[in-house]
Amino acid sequence: MRLTWHTVSLELAQPLRISRSVMSGRDAVWVCLEHGGPSGWGEAVSSRYLGLPVERILRHLSALRPAIERLPDPETAWAELAPAGSVGADLPAGVLAAVEAAVLDLIGKGSGEPVHQLLGSPLPPSAPTARTIGIVAPDAAAEQAGTLAAAGFTVLKVKAGSPDPAEDLARIQAVREGAPAAELLLDPNGAWTEEQARALLPRFAALGVAAVEQPVAAGRPEALARVAAASPVPVIADEDAVSHEDAAALAGRVHGVNVKLAKCGGVRAALRIHAVLDGSGTDLMLGCLAASSLGIAPAVHLVDRARWVDLDGHLLLADDPWEGIGGADGTVRPARRSGLGVLPRTAIPVGAAR
Repeated sequence: MRLTWHTVSLELAQPLRISRSVMSGRDAVWVCLEHGGPSGWGEAVSSRYLGLPVERILRHLSALRPAIERLPDPETAWAELAPAGSVGADLPAGVLAAVEAAVLDLIGKGSGEPVHQLLGSPLPPSAPTARTIGIVAPDAAAEQAGTLAAAGFTVLKVKAGSPDPAEDLARIQAVREGAPAAELLLDPNGAWTEEQARALLPRFAALGVAAVEQPVAAGRPEALARVAAASPVPVIADEDAVSHEDAAALAGRVHGVNVKLAKCGGVRAALRIHAVLDGSGTDLMLGCLAASSLGIAPAVHLVDRARWVDLDGHLLLADDPWEGIGGADGTVRPARRSGLGVLPRTAIPVGAAR
């Protein structure tokens, strides 16, 4: 097999402000695996929060290439990327997820099967996806909510964590007025203390918020569990649930766990988390970073396992360079093609991959 990659910049249509930062774009690395005929693709995106600058992604790919290229076929690569295998043991989660996606894409294209069938779901999955509204003024939030509802979005995720919580309450009220029928999710990205969360969540519940992600700062899962026990709305762990071990420790103690493939290490890791949550009373949420359709596609093949779906990273881009997972009408679904089902919108430059 041959492993190459190509670095690109992904720009957002408009800057996204959350409680800890403002983002206008990020770098991405497209990973390509070749073995005879079609190529398999995956995407790793840079993330300051996850400690994954593009230079680190490239360094790990360079170190990985000899081991991958010694393997005889994609099926062997899939086996060696497993937790008990030797190839992916030291890879950062985002890099492992990208390489794993490329392997799955290649296997699916070789067998003529879409990835969801390889993973045990015979029918193409689809689900409404949340669409994110950042920390903006109430009038702008209401306008965005109305536009998104008219486009078909039935779930809206609203960022919170302003220095003055009254601003967050006003934003939620404006979104509710702009999209009266939408299900509202709230995401403070860990901006509140435990005491603030206990005081504020009943007020947000009264405005129609259906669930909240990571209301308190990560690193104190006991505090998150206490907030969940007292909350009038479901509490979903995000920053406190990175690994399978994190999810297992929170199973039955929070209402949901937000699984991002770039955070946990890919599809196989997500399926392990789903299994450990099963029957515990804690449901799965599928989330993402801002990424292209290529980067979001592996999670779309898992949406039939999730209670909440927040896979709108490609919809935040000014120009998505890939296509094949839908979402513009509020529903994500894989294209009826083999592998991941995504295609580049324009030709990838020859020789640009390393």
